[in-house]
Amino acid sequence: MTLEEMAKELGVSKSTVSRALSGKGRIGNETRKKIMDYAKRQECRIEYEKVTRLPTKNLGVILPADVYLNGGPYFQECILGICETATLMDYDVLITSGTANDVSGIRALVEKEKVDGIILTRSLNDDRAVQYLTKVGFPVGLTGICDEDIIQVDTDNEGAAERLTTILIGSGYRKFALIVDTMDYRVNRSRHSGFSRALLKNGLTPENQFIYAGMLNPELLDSLIGDVLSKKVECIICGDDIICTKIMSSLQSQGYRIPRDVAVASLYNSHNLDCFTPSVTAVNVSARQVGNMIARQMIGFLLGKDYRKKTIMDFEILLRKSTNGIV
Repeated sequence: MTLEEMAKELGVSKSTVSRALSGKGRIGNETRKKIMDYAKRQECRIEYEKVTRLPTKNLGVILPADVYLNGGPYFQECILGICETATLMDYDVLITSGTANDVSGIRALVEKEKVDGIILTRSLNDDRAVQYLTKVGFPVGLTGICDEDIIQVDTDNEGAAERLTTILIGSGYRKFALIVDTMDYRVNRSRHSGFSRALLKNGLTPENQFIYAGMLNPELLDSLIGDVLSKKVECIICGDDIICTKIMSSLQSQGYRIPRDVAVASLYNSHNLDCFTPSVTAVNVSARQVGNMIARQMIGFLLGKDYRKKTIMDFEILLRKSTNGIV
C-alpha cells in the first residue's frame, strides 16, 4: 500500500502519513496513533494474503452461545437470510457458536482454512472476536455496529427507540420503565440512547424514569414488576421480544389489565408476541433481510465485486392495543 493510498483511506495528507511512519516532524499523538494502528493492521492483512490458499466457497457464521438457551426468532431469521443469499451466490454456510471471552471456535475456522470469511451475529462492547479477526486481517462482517473498519449491517435501533418513545409520549404517557438485557450488547446501548434522547426532546428528564438492565431472572420477575408498578409507571418498554414475552406473561398471570393498569411495548417484534391479547405495540424489522444483506456484502467483497462497508436497514412502528394503539 502506498503513502497516497494510506492518506486517502485515513483522510490525512501524504506528508502526515510520512511523518507518522518515520517518527520525524511534528504531529499530534492521536493522529500518529491512528496512522500507526492502521499500518499495523495492513501488515497483518498483507501477511495473511501472502498465504497461498484456494477459496473454500464457505462462509462462517458465529451465533452467540446463549442463543440455544435464550435465543429468539431474530437469530433464526437472520441465519435463514444468510443461507438464502449464500446459496444464490454459490456459497455454503458453516455455523458455530462462541462466547464473549472464547474465540477458539473462530480461531479454528481461520487457522484450519475452513472458510473464506466470517459473519458475527451479535455486537459486543470490547468484542474479542472482532479484535482477533481484524488483527489477523481475516475478512469479517457483523450484523450490528462497531468502531472497527469492517462490513456492518444493522437496523437503526437508536432511531427506532427514539421514535417509539416519542410516539408513546405523544399518546399521553409520561412515566416509563425501560427493561433491557445486559449493556454489554451494543444494541441495548443504542436502544437506551434512543429512549433517553426522546425523553429529553419532549421535556421529560431521564432521572424521573426507570431503567432496568441485566439478565431477567425468572425468580425475580414478579418482584421487578411489583417494583415497576409501585413507582406508578404508565408504560413498560421492553428491549426485545424475549423480555416482552416474559413481562406480558407475568403481568397477565397476576391479573393486571393491559393497557389499563400499565401499557407495554417492545423494541423488537417477532411471532413470539402474536399469542398475546391485547396485541403488542412493537418495532418491526426484518432480520431475514439483515441476513440477506450481510451475506451479499460479504460475498461481494470476497469475490472482488462491489460491496457496501456499512448498511443501515429501515424499521416500522406497529401501534397496537397494548398501548391503546390502532390495531
